[in-house]
Amino acid sequence: MSEPVIIAHGGAWAIPDNLVEAHVNGVREAVATAWRVLEGGGSALDAVEEAVVVMEDDDSFDAGRGSFLNREGKVQLDALLMDGATLRAGGVGCVEHIANPIRAARKVLSESPHIYFVAEGAERFAREHDIPLCPNEDLIIPREVERLRAFQATAAGAQTGLFSPMISHDTVGAVALDRSGNIAAATSTGGTLNKAPGRLGDSSLIGCGCYADNESAAVSTTGWGEPIMKLVLAKWAADRVASGNLPAWVAAEAMNYLKKRVNGHGGIIILSASGRFGLAHNTPRMAWASRTPRELSSGINCVP
Repeated sequence: MSEPVIIAHGGAWAIPDNLVEAHVNGVREAVATAWRVLEGGGSALDAVEEAVVVMEDDDSFDAGRGSFLNREGKVQLDALLMDGATLRAGGVGCVEHIANPIRAARKVLSESPHIYFVAEGAERFAREHDIPLCPNEDLIIPREVERLRAFQATAAGAQTGLFSPMISHDTVGAVALDRSGNIAAATSTGGTLNKAPGRLGDSSLIGCGCYADNESAAVSTTGWGEPIMKLVLAKWAADRVASGNLPAWVAAEAMNYLKKRVNGHGGIIILSASGRFGLAHNTPRMAWASRTPRELSSGINCVP
């Protein structure tokens, strides 16, 4: 029997001092919720789902309600989760009327022969599987309306500043190990501020922003999606764990690789089926929390 582990992240960027407490509290609450699942004998898959739901419901993060707005002033959400025991995965992309897209992604994993649904098809699937839909306006908060207005006014439509590490990348994610020795990963996001409608980032793509395999590792990434996609970074990291490298080393190396190969930035959390884990970021700060039977840890700008 394995000792359970849960790690969550809440984004990697230059988190301002006045937002640090909200971010730390958010990831700690996500870990606390997931820990109750694991402590009660629940699966890693259930644990990562519940951790992400907590962060989707917390408007401190770029996931669920409170997410960044796209160029047209709408929230468009992406999410994926993956089961390391079976390699089954479920994802949704570009959904505009689902407050908790990770719930819909779980239904795809559990109740569909497919892996991925997008836009209207994803929302139709969700409705057919008792996931409630909501008006897009319910997902929009005044802070993000003002953020988009200010960005569009200063950037004058240019995209050059869109991917700076100073711009918020509050994508959320979690990885977990349960008592049965299985691992799972989940990632959810509202994407990039002022993104073009229909744009998908790395978060909901298998092997890019999320991956899990009992024979290697569970991985969730955050940051600038396009470079992460080019490197299929989550799978790259998992393969290195499978080759015998420690997750802590792989996490740091992944961030070096991301920067050197494609000038990308972000953060990563990695957990092996043996319970070893690592996290790293090449941005000024990353929100994270972890829980094992012996320790609860959290932080905002340093790796434990």
